[in-house]
This record gives sequence, C-alpha cells and structure tokens, in this order.
Amino acid sequence: MIKNSIALACKALLEPAGLTDHQLQTVLGHLLVPTVDMADLYFQSICSESWVLEDGIVKDGSFNVARGVGVRVVSGEKTGFAYSDEILLPALQSSAKIAASFAKRGQHGRIRAWKKLPVKPLYPASDPMLSLNAKDKVHLLSQIDEAARAIDPHIRQVNVSLMGMQETILILNSDGSMSADIRPLVRLNIHVIAEKKGHREQGFAGGGGRSDYRYFIKNDVALNLAKEAVQQAITNLDAVPAPAGTMPVVLGPGWPGVLLHEAVGHGLEADFNRKGSSTFSGRIGERVASPGCTVVDDGTLPNRRGSLTIDDEGTPTQRTVLIENGILREYMQDKLNARLMGVQSTGNGRRESYAHLPLPRMTNTYLLPGPYAPEEIVASVERGIYAANFSGGQVDITSGNFVFSACEAFLIENGRITRPLKGVTLIGNGPEVLTRISLIGNDLALDSGVGSCGKEGQSVAVGVGQPTVKIDALTVGGTTA
Repeated sequence: MIKNSIALACKALLEPAGLTDHQLQTVLGHLLVPTVDMADLYFQSICSESWVLEDGIVKDGSFNVARGVGVRVVSGEKTGFAYSDEILLPALQSSAKIAASFAKRGQHGRIRAWKKLPVKPLYPASDPMLSLNAKDKVHLLSQIDEAARAIDPHIRQVNVSLMGMQETILILNSDGSMSADIRPLVRLNIHVIAEKKGHREQGFAGGGGRSDYRYFIKNDVALNLAKEAVQQAITNLDAVPAPAGTMPVVLGPGWPGVLLHEAVGHGLEADFNRKGSSTFSGRIGERVASPGCTVVDDGTLPNRRGSLTIDDEGTPTQRTVLIENGILREYMQDKLNARLMGVQSTGNGRRESYAHLPLPRMTNTYLLPGPYAPEEIVASVERGIYAANFSGGQVDITSGNFVFSACEAFLIENGRITRPLKGVTLIGNGPEVLTRISLIGNDLALDSGVGSCGKEGQSVAVGVGQPTVKIDALTVGGTTA
C-alpha cells in the first residue's frame, strides 16, 4: 500500500509539472549547507466540496481545488519558510531560495536516492466525493430533513450540510526519505430549531471521519444524528435556569472530552513546554492528575477524524501516553521541538496546508476508562450538574484557566438526573480539574467526528473522547444561586 500511496501522490503532484527525482534531489540538496539541521519539501493537493440544504431546499454548493508546495529550512531554533501555489520547477526553486536565505552559505549536501518509508495506511485512498453521485447526495440530505421533522412536531427549521475532502500529500525530507499519504475526510452537520409556545431552542449533531459518504448511510448513522439533534432541541425547550456556585460536576462520555482537549491537551504540546510557557513545563515524572487518570493521544485509530497514517513531517503517528495514572510522562512532539529537547518526534507535527509551518498538535486525545458504572457516578452526587454536551469555550494555555458553555446539561438531585438546565457555564483551571477527578467511568466513547482545533491561525481535524467523569468541585456560572 505504501508503494501505491507514493506512486499515486507522485502521479498527482509531480508528474503534471514534469518534476523528476534528480530535480527534486538537487533542490533539496542545495538547502543542505553545514548550518542547516533539516529541510523538507511538502507537496499537497486538496479537493473539497460542500452541499447545504436549508428547509428542504439546496441553498449552497461548492467545489474547490488547491495545490502547492511548502519549503522549510531549519537551523537551530530558526526556521526559513516559503511556499508556492504552483507546483512547477521555477516556483519550487524560487521558494527554496527564499526559505534558505537566512542560512549561512557553504558546500551543498547531496541526496542520491529516495528512501520510501514503509507505513500501513489507516484509511482507504479512494476519493469520498465519488462515493455518491450528485442526485444521491441531495437525496441523503432530504431524507435527513424529513426524518428530523417527523421525529417531533415542534421542529420548525432544519439545516443540513454535507462536506467531503480528498487530500494528497508528498513529503521529501533532507534525510533522503520520501513519504506520502492520501487522506479522505467526510462530515455531516445537522442543525434544528424547535418551537413551543413562542419559545425557540436549537439542537446540533454531526459526525464523520476518514471514510466516504456511505458511512452515513450504513447503520443509520445519519438518522441517529438527526434524532440526537432533535432530542437536544426538544430537551432545551423545557430547560430551567442553571444554579450558580461551586459544586460537583459530572461530564458525560464522548464529546465532553473537548474540555480535556482544550484545558489540558494544548498545555502538553511540546512548543509551549520547550519555551516554558505551559503550566506543565518541566514537570515530566511529577503527579499532575488524580490516580487513575491516564490521558493518551493516538493518531493510529482507523478511520477516525483526527487520525493520520503519517504526520505532516512524514513521521508515522503513534499512541502516546501523556499522563499515566496521574503522572506526566511525555509531551506531544514535532521534529523541530523534539530535536531541541533531545527526544524523538511522536508524530504530532501537523499543518493546515502547504502554506503553513508544521506545529506540535493533537490527533485523537482522550481519557482512558476507569472501573465505575455511569449510574454509580451520578448516584454519588447529592446536588450537582450533569454536562452532556458542549457548544464552545475559551482557554488560556499559560495558566490553564478555561470557560466552557454547555448546550445540553441537567441538574443532579439526590443521585438522580432530573431537570434540564440552560445557561450552564463551567469555569475552572485545567491542571486543577485533573486533580479533582474522583470517579472515572467504564463507558469510554470517542466523539462522533466533528472536532476541529485552532492554533496560531491554523485549523486541523482532531478527535476527542472520555468516559463519564466526576469532578468533585467546579465553578458553575448560572442564573440562580
């Protein structure tokens, strides 16, 4: 499969421009002067489409193609970077000259032959956009619209969007290695508005992964997502104002792991720790979480949204244990920060496109399960909050302070989930929250495939997850005391 991936990537990215091995080896070789630690060429092609159905009518549709090459030269902590929107030899040579302009001149290196890295693809190389024709795509959207309206008579509006992408990358490294990846990605979003007695509430559900559109048809995935969106909206119609104060909070399984991703995950990325700006800097081997808390970042899960066969530096992804039984074990590394910190890359070097530099980023980050049944966890709370879903939040990486809004939450009274709540805001500090986790459920779930992560202006697809978790004390911002 690796030979097929490289062959397909070369055919798509290099052959149209007539670029030969000798030309590429010469360009990369000219970047290799004694003051340069590493260099790479990152070729990429992205084809994407989207379909939007609003209240039964196709309101928007698009198809986009982007292709180009990024050239990076690294010397110590300094990085030279340039890119071109054209994959042509003159453009590549010009970008290489600009990227290497900061490095001192010297005798050039030489690359004699490419070493093709043997990796096993985690997803099919077929184009997901070809898995259904245009008529069938519109039919799928219409079915979802009709199904959502049929679930409950209070549904007034339904918006459905379908997106697909095929990304082809080819990476040539200064160590002579050549690697490629062909990445499919699909996503379905369902947004509904329910109304009762003049009061309106909304619900959202979505899903996807590195598959094709048939994923949404198999096992009624699309219809189940429609039910989830409707249930959220209908539940919120009867929600009462949330209490405020410090109290126990139980986080549901799956998507609530986004709190872990934002409040803790970013603080475990290598660049923040190398620079000493993370609250976890210099704490390898120390206890940073309650016993029983094990957090992993795993880019090797088949077909998951955050998974990658190789990262955007050509390093195979891996399962990295970040926190083990409460002890900090490792940071997520790209090549640059790993070299400066004297360790190996963990396959977490990611970039949004050829026009961006790679950064240490998460893939699929989640908390491993514990021994408790979800019912036991809820039963242990006399009065608190059950947060089933989140709509957004903000985090300060340096301090770990966060604010998250729950779009689906309930009151826990006498060990039972009772009334739905509105206006629930969770306020806390990521590292402190880790030490306040007292019970971890046995119901680990990953999110449905909607995660996107922003960092330094770059957005990449990610996955999150966790089992049901009890946090003993967390500040809840509500409307009643």
